[in-house]
This record gives sequence, structure tokens and C-alpha cells, in this order.
Amino acid sequence: MGCYQSKMEKEEAITRSKDRHYFMKQTVSSRNNFAAAHSSYAASLKNAGAALIDFAQGEQQNFQLSPSYDVPLPPPPLPDLPPALRRAITMPDFEFVETGLEEVADDDDVDEEIVERCGLSRREKRSVSMNMIQVLSEVDNHFIMASESAREVSVILQATRLHYHSNFSNTTGGNLDYSARVMRVVTWDRSFRETQNIDEVKDDFDSEKHETLGTVLDKLLAWEKKLYNQVKAAELTKSEYQRKVVTINKIEKRGKNIESLEKEKAALNHLDSIYIVDMQLLESTISEINLLRDQQLYQKLVHLIDGMATMWGTMHYHHKKQLLVMKLVKSLDSQFPTETSEHHHDRTYQLLNVMLELESQFEKLINNQKGFIKALYSWLKLNLTLVENDIKEKISSPLIQILLHAWNDHLEKLSIELAWKAISHFVAVIDSLYQQQEEELVLKRKCEEMQKELAHKSRRFDKWEYKYKKKKRLDEFDTNREQGDDSIEPDEVVREKRVLIELEKRLDEEKVSFERQCLHVREKSLVCLKNNLAELFRAMTDFSLKCSKMYSELRIVAHKLRSAQSS
Repeated sequence: MGCYQSKMEKEEAITRSKDRHYFMKQTVSSRNNFAAAHSSYAASLKNAGAALIDFAQGEQQNFQLSPSYDVPLPPPPLPDLPPALRRAITMPDFEFVETGLEEVADDDDVDEEIVERCGLSRREKRSVSMNMIQVLSEVDNHFIMASESAREVSVILQATRLHYHSNFSNTTGGNLDYSARVMRVVTWDRSFRETQNIDEVKDDFDSEKHETLGTVLDKLLAWEKKLYNQVKAAELTKSEYQRKVVTINKIEKRGKNIESLEKEKAALNHLDSIYIVDMQLLESTISEINLLRDQQLYQKLVHLIDGMATMWGTMHYHHKKQLLVMKLVKSLDSQFPTETSEHHHDRTYQLLNVMLELESQFEKLINNQKGFIKALYSWLKLNLTLVENDIKEKISSPLIQILLHAWNDHLEKLSIELAWKAISHFVAVIDSLYQQQEEELVLKRKCEEMQKELAHKSRRFDKWEYKYKKKKRLDEFDTNREQGDDSIEPDEVVREKRVLIELEKRLDEEKVSFERQCLHVREKSLVCLKNNLAELFRAMTDFSLKCSKMYSELRIVAHKLRSAQSS
């Protein structure tokens, strides 16, 4: 029986339906990963701005915020979180206008707006260097608004619900029985849904008005699983039917055992009836899947494209402003302290971790998005070929096929290499800066220890020198005085003096090394903020522009398809 079942699994119809189920399962999984990465990337953007503020405050610990700069005050601090990250988490919502590419102002206009927000007049903007805290506060504002622009897509993807349940998992402890809810809507008895109690009628999952992309895909997965089981059952019936035909032919050739022949023919008629029902069920299931595909899934994808086009357009707007802000940074050397504090070293480490997270989530965001569309498009290509050869027919391309083909093609051509390298390079710069700060602090501690050692030996030498001079004076007055145990030989004093001089020389050398390292770290910090950060924003501006153009083009495709369908 096992061999027979294994042979049945290799049948073309079963293999195709199995692949359909697999790709839809991959689609659901990829959507979940895409939603999680999308939400995490938005959070990483907000945290990046907060970490940059903390880092800059470490460089300028005595800075007082200019009263002309309008930044919302932070709420009361939360426990066990760095100050700026607490502010990022609890920052009130910003109101902003969703911006398309055509709404991005030119450089000069944006330049003047930013300068005025940072408390500088137009006459001063070319001659006065802005304070780094003011610059990064403006950068932080745009990180926050770029992060907020992802909110609508997070809602479309149901990103916040992923933490409460897994699709088709066995939930316990009073949590949502998600699988049961999916299977409840996948039923042949329509009256069952019509006679539910009023609480279940109000259930968002059952209400087409409140369907989401996630629930539509979950329904399709449930239907694909049902289709797979039906195809296996139909193929099994078909195989049994064919074996019965062979058996009947053998009995008819022998011309004997009429009773056995009639029995086999009756069984054959029964299998024929079952097979007809199986095919009807298959056609009904395929019809339900296609109905979900064309009436619900397509609309959800168009809605997602609209949200992505708006989001990336807004992100491009804010990343471009961040780049323009960094162009205003001029000579800031005098504003930096002469050495790194332990606090600033910690803030640098925090910035390193936040940027590592941004790098990771950026890669996941794009790769999971590509995986989602690729899996869905792979499912669709199989979906457009009907399961059973006997009922296969030519079907016209639905709108979703045209849209997904264009979407998949655009994503395959979308390269993240330049943007990812820019983020990775900035991470490497911060990591290098952190290591350089560590070396600076090691030299500082070494100097402090040598300073203590020098002070201790200086005090001891002063005592010895005092005793030696005192003894020498006494010996001058009393030539017959005997030497005591506490006497100090001149050679010993000379040796201690040499040790002291050598230690002072080494301390001076260590101080020079320390000061040289301080200068190197300060220069590296400035380069990081003035050059490397600007390069990061340039790459993010370019990438967000590509994504904005891509989704704007897809939105045009969707709108043209809608117009063609209505006409």
C-alpha cells in the first residue's frame, strides 16, 4: 500500500496541487516575515536618530539647546533605557503631509527652511556653523517622520498582530484559535455561515468588509490545502476506476462467472459516480480560489502598492532633507571636547548596535519583500493552469497576473547593494571609532596609573631626600656621630632620583601618545558625522527614490488595469 501511495504522489495533478499548496504556504510565511521586517525597519529608523543624538551629546556634554529651535520636550524617562532611545519610543505622533516625488522641494528651498528651523537667519546661513546637536536634532526629526510614514503599510501588513499568534499554529491559554477561524470560512455549506450567532457575524475575519491581506492569504492557503486533499482523493478514485476496468475486461474475455462480472460493473458505476462528485468538488474549490484571487487578493495588493508608493515617496523626501542638513555642517572642530569620556564611549557602542540593527532589518525588509512576491507569483503561475487534464482549458490572463508579473520583474531588478554597502560602511566606521575610543581610554587609564605611581614615588623620594639632607647637616656638626640603621647612602638617593626621572619621561611619552590618540579620535568623529553620515543619507536618498519610482510605476499599471477593466 505504501508503494502505491508513493506512486500516486508522483501523478502530475497531485504534484501540481502539492506545489500550489507549497507556494501559497511560502507566500503566507514570507508575508509574515515581510511584515515583521517592515515594522522592525521603521523602528530602526527612529532608533537611529535617537542614537545619533545620544552620540552627539556625548561629544558636546555641556551643550544647552537653543531656545529658537522648536523640538518637542521628551516625556518622563523610562527605566533601563538610554535617554534618547526612551525619547524615541515615547515621542508623540508627528503630523506630516504624504509627499510624492513631485512635491519634493529644490535644494535651495529646503536649505533655507532647515536653516531657519535651526535658529539661523538667511544672512547667517553661509557664515555661521550650526551646532552639531541642532543638526542631528533636525536629522532625528526626519528619521521620526520617515519611520511614521511606514505606519499605513504596517497596518496593511498587520505587522503588529504577528506577535500575538502564528497562522495555523495550535494556540493555548485562551489565545485565538486562528486555524479554526480559517477553516470555518472554508465550508461548502453556505447556510452554516448564514446561521452563525451575532458575535461570529461581527467577527472581522468572516467579514469581507474587514478582510486584510493576511486573512485573504490564510483563506487561500486553507483552500489550497483542501484542493490538494481533493485532488489526491480524485486521483485515487480515478486509479481505482481504471483498475476495475482492467478487471472487468479480464472477466469478459474468460466469458465465465457472470455474477462476479455484474458485481464488478456495479462497483465501477459507483466509482464513476464518486469521480463525478470529486470533479464537481474540484471545480467548486478552484472557483472559490479564483474568486478570492480576483476579487479580494488583487484589491489588497493594489492597496499595498498604493501604501508602498506613498511611503517610499515620503521616505525619499525626508532622507533628502537629511542629506541637505549634513551639507550645512561646516567647521565644528572647536565644539568638540579634547577627550572621550566613559559615557560617550557607551553612547558610541549604543550607536553601533542600533546601526547594526538598521543594516540587518534593511536587508530583511527587501529580501522578504522579494520572497513574498516571488512565492505569490510562483503560486499564481500554477494557479492559472487548471488541475485536471480532462477539464483543462485556455483561460484569459486575469489582472493579478499582469500586476504580479510587473511587480516581480521590478523587484528582481531592484538592487540593494549600494545602499546596503553604505550602511555597512557606516557601521564599520562606527565600529572603528569605538575601537579607537577604547584605545584612547586604555591610554588614559595608563596615564592615570603612571601619574599615581609617580606621585607615590615622588612622595617617597621627598622623604628620602629630606632624611638624607637632615643626616648630612647633622654629620657636618658632629663628625663623631655613628651611622644609624635609618641612614641613606648617597648612591641610593641617586638611583631613586634616576627612577623618578625615567618615570616622568615615560609619563610624558604616554601623555603624548594619549593626546595624539585623542586628536585622532576627534578627527575620526568629525569625519564620521560630517562625511560618512552624509554618504549614508545620500545612499538612502538614492535607494528610496528607486523604490518610490518603482511603486509609482506599479501604481500606474494598477490604475490602467482598473480603467481597462471598467471600460
